[in-house]
This record gives sequence, structure tokens and C-alpha cells, in this order.
Amino acid sequence: MGRPGRFLMAEQLVMAGVRHVFGNPGTTEQQFMDVLHDYPQLQYVLALHEAVALGMADGYSRLSPVPAFVQLHITVGLGNAMGMLYNAWRTRAPMVIYAGQHPLAGGLQEPILSGDLVSMARPYTKWAVEVTRAAEIPMALRRAFKVAMDPPQGPVFLSIPADVMDEVAEASIAPLQPTYSWVPPQGEAVAKAAAILCQAQAPVIVAGDGALGAEEELTSLALLIGAPIYVAFGTRVPVSSDNPMYAGPLNVLSWNALRAQLGGADALLAVGCPLFPALSPLPASPLSPGCRIIHVDDAPDELGKTWLTEVPMLAAPKEALRVLREEVAKSITLQAGHRAQERVEALTKAKEEARRAAQETVPRSSKGQAMPPAHFAYELSQAVDRDSLLYDESVTVAGHLMRFLRLGPGQHLRAAGGGLGTGMGAPIGLKLAQPQRPVIAVVGDGAALYTIQALWTAAHYQIPVTWVIANNRSYRILKLNMLQYRGEAGKGRPFIAMDLIEPEVDFVALGQAFGVKGVRIEDPDELAPAVRQAQASREPWLLEVIIDGSVDGG
Repeated sequence: MGRPGRFLMAEQLVMAGVRHVFGNPGTTEQQFMDVLHDYPQLQYVLALHEAVALGMADGYSRLSPVPAFVQLHITVGLGNAMGMLYNAWRTRAPMVIYAGQHPLAGGLQEPILSGDLVSMARPYTKWAVEVTRAAEIPMALRRAFKVAMDPPQGPVFLSIPADVMDEVAEASIAPLQPTYSWVPPQGEAVAKAAAILCQAQAPVIVAGDGALGAEEELTSLALLIGAPIYVAFGTRVPVSSDNPMYAGPLNVLSWNALRAQLGGADALLAVGCPLFPALSPLPASPLSPGCRIIHVDDAPDELGKTWLTEVPMLAAPKEALRVLREEVAKSITLQAGHRAQERVEALTKAKEEARRAAQETVPRSSKGQAMPPAHFAYELSQAVDRDSLLYDESVTVAGHLMRFLRLGPGQHLRAAGGGLGTGMGAPIGLKLAQPQRPVIAVVGDGAALYTIQALWTAAHYQIPVTWVIANNRSYRILKLNMLQYRGEAGKGRPFIAMDLIEPEVDFVALGQAFGVKGVRIEDPDELAPAVRQAQASREPWLLEVIIDGSVDGG
């Protein structure tokens, strides 16, 4: 006996393991919203704006074994979410997005809000389709979840017309079957890569999201060849900040800075990441001529895409690192091994000296002065629960946080898509995915204002996330970029539309309006106790920290 499409959809979602639906409802999704009454296993998490819904799903997708499921409202809802959808596509967040469409019958009348949803979504999804038969809804959902999870992971979009949700049909409901996509490294590629690393005088490793879960293999290889490990621009830091070979994040804001980090390398091993995504197109490779590139990833589209790569290796990163380490251990000469250990000792010493210098030279604020960003980051790092999942959208403070935070692999998550606004919604998704872990977010004031409505969702569902708003009352990143653009001749010129003053935004009052407790902090000595109190609470909290937003030359 057949059932309406909306029931087929709900039952397939339950069978797929979906537990949360992130969204903002509309009339073209009323069939779906109504059927949720019959399926309490599916908890609807209401966002007051579609960008918040996508942000929550983005965070949830990083930790959930099942892709996040999102409901949007036709053209305008999808349009509101496009910035966050771009981020999800850029950072390969596995999620399935559903939007209701007007009924197929009468579609030529072009009713209000009608539009080509599939064409809107297609540029920033792995697969986008409109389902026109109720019998195909379960199959389409199973395929959507499969495509979202297949490497490289990413968002998928389904448009389902309202009358299809009401259409009665027969269809099979079935559990998801995982794709066994583990790809072993080819022997020829391993041999070539090992020979390069054994011969290298100054090897460097760059690790990205795909290296998450492989810290042991990464570290073992890095110690064997004497190579620092830089973290690529991505969503999760795959190594512990205490890792002896961890050298910090790659600088994506400046070609000169990236060149300073990588220009001395004669061999580069990139693992689980795109090569050199930057804020602006690079004028040239940051590597010196003759530097030999080995690139390991399970995403074939990234291998050899932009920069000449001697060994593009399609393989599961963790297994590739293990096999590569074994091959290097068998092949490396005694002399090369001694040189590698000398590099390890030099790197370890330099890292310890840099850490000591950073702590000893933290700029302190005098009474009545705004807190320097480095001081803010240091005080915060001393207070954060070491078990925390920390979501970082602090923008210009991020470099200081990376220097001082002491978190394990995968605990430091970053907004890496380039579009601002994930820092308010994503931590809610993280907490729902792993409710036993404390979750804290550090968000710039400008970034927070894109999706401040997320506070209401946290208050409504009593989701205990701590937001720390780094308030410098400006778009400081734009000022820094403007100074770089102007050069010496432009120093002293005013910045247009880059200050958030007259009036200043009162984040504590905003939090209270949305039902979230908060406190404003200007004294550095008050920061650590406030962080500890907020993280120990079973309620969401907002800490507004006033920091110095000045820039040299402005």
C-alpha cells in the first residue's frame, strides 16, 4: 500500500540515521513540517535565518558520522543561505540540503517565490536535483547522503515540489550502505616519494583536513626526515599544538609570508589539503625553483591541479603516510638520517625558544587601555578547558590564538571558507554532534553580526556554548588589507566604512535580548575567570571582550 511522499521522506531520514534537522520553515515545506509530528526521532532545530541553519549544519557535519540535514525555504531561503553554502562547498562539509518547491501543477504561472532552485544551488554543491516523483524520494535521499560522504565530501541539494510530497507512492526504505572508498597508495608512487624525501636537505610537510586522525603517522615521518609540519588553511587542525614538529599555520594572507615559510624547502609533502589556497591569487609559486612536490590526497581533482607536482598520489592519507614512512625507513642512508636528526634538534630548540619568547613578550595593556590582541589570546588560552572543541572565527586574532592555544588534534576548528558568519552557528552544531564536550567559539565582532540570531537558537534549546566576541569595533582585516594595498604613500589616509562605532554595538545587550547571559570584559584579569565560569555552566554564555583595533599606518 502506498504512502504520501512526505512519509517516505521522513522514514528514509530516520533510516539514514538523521537525528537533527537544521532549518527555517516556509509554506512550500509545510508537508515536511507537518509530518515531523509523527517522527519525534527527527528533532527540528529552528534558526531565525537560513545562514544560521547552514552554519549549524556545517559545524555538525564535521563531527557527525551522518551528513547534516538542512531544510531551506524555496528561492529566498536558499538565497539567504548562499554565503554559508559557498563556505560548506569550499571546505567540503558533508550535508544534504532540502528546499520545498511550488507544486509542479501550475508551475508555469510562476507564483511568488518561484525560481530554478537547482540552477541556484548547482555551482556550490556536488549534486543538485529536483525530485518529481514521490516514489523516487527515498532513492534520491540515499544517493544524496552517499554523494555527500564520498571523497571529496561536500554539500548536496534536493528540491522537492509540494505536490510530490503529497503524492501517494510505493517505495523501499533502506539503510545507507557505506562506500568503501579507502584507496591504498601505489607502490611506484611510494618509491618515488620516498626517494625524494630521503634525498631532501630541507623537507617540509603541509597537513590539511584529510590528515586528521593520522597525527601518529605524520609525526613519525616528520621525525624520521627532519621536516616541520605546517597546517594548511582548512577547517580542523590535524595535529596537536604540542606536537614537537608542529610549526604553525600557513599564512594565506601574504605571498611574502608564505614564501618565507616555504621558500627554503627543497621537498614538499602535502597531505590531505589543496595546495596554497590564498586570499588573493599568488603571483608565483611560494616554493623555490627545483623544490619537488609530493601531494597525497583522496580527492583526485586536487592532485596536480595548479602547481607542477612530481608525485601526485591518490590514496587514503593515513595509510599513505604509514607506507611512506616504512619505505623511507628502509631507504634512508645513515648520513641522511644523521642530518635529519640534526634538523629535528634545531627545530625543537627553535620552537621552544619561540614559545618562550612569545610568552615573555606578550604586550600588556595599561589601565584604561584596550587589550592588545596577543594579550587577549594568551589569557584566553590559559583558561580554555583542554577538552574543548574551539571554533575560531576571530579573523585578525586567529594567528595569536594558534600561537598560544594548547589543544589536541581536531579540537581546533576554523572558519576556512572565506565568508564570514559561521562562527555563531557552527558551535551549536558541534555541541549537538558531541554534547559531552565543552564547546567555545572565538568570533570577531564583525563576523558575529552576520549571524547573531544564532544566540536565540542556543537559548531556545538550552545548548551550552560559550561565545567569546573579540570586539575591536572595526573590520580590522579590511584595514590591514587596505594598508597593504596603499603602501607607504597611503599611510595616514582615513578608512571608509570600516569602523563599527557611532553607535558602538552592545553585544551583551544583544545576547540578553536573545535570551543568552553575557558579560563585558575590559580588564584582562577578568577574562580567565569568566571563561571558566561560562564553560562550567549548563547554559549558553556570551563574553564580550574589548580589544585594541588599531593598525599601524592608519
